Amino acid sequence: MSVKMQKVKTKRAGQRRRRVRGKIQGTADIPRLTVRRSLKNIYAQIIDDQKQQTLVGLSTLSHAVADKLEDKDTKTDQAKKLGQMMAELAVDKGIKKVVFDRNQYRYFGRVKAVAEGAREKGLEF
Repeated sequence: MSVKMQKVKTKRAGQRRRRVRGKIQGTADIPRLTVRRSLKNIYAQIIDDQKQQTLVGLSTLSHAVADKLEDKDTKTDQAKKLGQMMAELAVDKGIKKVVFDRNQYRYFGRVKAVAEGAREKGLEF
């Protein structure tokens, strides 16, 4: 891929990210659940934008999550388990409702799996 094409892709991803973030904001009552994915791992955080504070954060690299993952799990299975653990931690902290921030990613695959796992364990979007 050429350098010029990479710059175009990065610019478009930034535009998508800003468009999504312009429509949602996390508050103390309803924080924002944001998802970021890389080729191997997925990261999720629950953020209060008013205080600019991360309330809960996990990734597939976290020891708590890595202990529950199995070698045969696909990346989508890992993402679903991550969403379930995020929801458990959030409910323990008294967070019931969140707004979902998919960043520049489509609501598909691993991003969708995180959302579904969180819904299964009691978070409302």
